[in-house]
Amino acid sequence: MPSAVDQVTDLIFGRWRSQALYAGTELGVFDRLDKTNPKNAGTLAAELSLDPRLLYRLLRALASIELLSEDHTQAFVLTDAGNLLRSDHPQSLKAVARLAEGPQHYAIWKHLPAMVRDGKQNGFIREFGREGFEHTRHDRDYAERFNQAMSNYSVAQSALVLEALQGRDLSGFRTICDVAGGQGYLMCALLQAYPHLSGVVLDLPSVVNEREKLWASKLGLQDRCRYVGGNMFKEVPSADIYALKLILHDWNDDECVQILSNLRKAASGRAHVFIAEHVVPGPATAHFSKLYDLHMMCWGTGQERTEAEYLRLLEKAGWTPAGSHYPTNRLMGVVEGFCG
Repeated sequence: MPSAVDQVTDLIFGRWRSQALYAGTELGVFDRLDKTNPKNAGTLAAELSLDPRLLYRLLRALASIELLSEDHTQAFVLTDAGNLLRSDHPQSLKAVARLAEGPQHYAIWKHLPAMVRDGKQNGFIREFGREGFEHTRHDRDYAERFNQAMSNYSVAQSALVLEALQGRDLSGFRTICDVAGGQGYLMCALLQAYPHLSGVVLDLPSVVNEREKLWASKLGLQDRCRYVGGNMFKEVPSADIYALKLILHDWNDDECVQILSNLRKAASGRAHVFIAEHVVPGPATAHFSKLYDLHMMCWGTGQERTEAEYLRLLEKAGWTPAGSHYPTNRLMGVVEGFCG
């Protein structure tokens, strides 16, 4: 067990590790290494047009945090953890690292003390003068980082949602609508798991019109999945089930009630809604959601919420709470409501 001094010292310098990781992803280091063929800094520097002396020092640091492994000849291979930072890994986290530690998110976090002092969240407004979603339309680099990270992250999130719903009987439903579902990765995962369902992915026209990026056609599910351009704050398609994965945490309570109310108005019969989020547990439990909540404070108007807070939002929007579902690690939860 580390001493209190060691613990605090480790926290103080913790960002050095994440910035080293970020530098490796940004420079393409992980994509040029593998797990079996050692490569030295000189060879790697020539491939990437980098300075070999300074690159070696970065590689050595990455080995010290167990993303690489260095041998006695000063050559490096990827560890299992470092392999996750390759672009071609099926569970790649490279884009998530480029977003989380990239210049835009790094900049908004510096406003955290001021926000807590004056009670006004949203570091994007403070730093860039515009909301985060709007900033993607003005900063092409940020739009690329954001969109790629959402796609990367959706792989892990979708697996957790499916695990959480394993015991939930969906045989009585026919149509599921993924609200603000992007390119449809979650939808396709659900359609593969539940072959009797058909799906509708609702997102902005600018998203769904990029046909070459949509998952349904990539996975041969286009006959069971259609994409609809629209705005969840205005109108949503009719469905038996609505899925909201990491959507409500982007918005304040009034905005969430507006979204959920629109779903309630469009819902067919005894429709259900599944809210998939990093649900905040009680005070005795350390949890990713409690740190993610600070990021949402910096990013916009939203927040992470407890299960009880999500259930209250459902009630305010006219839904009847129906309990919650969790995967084994409880990293995420699925809070359910129905028309009743």
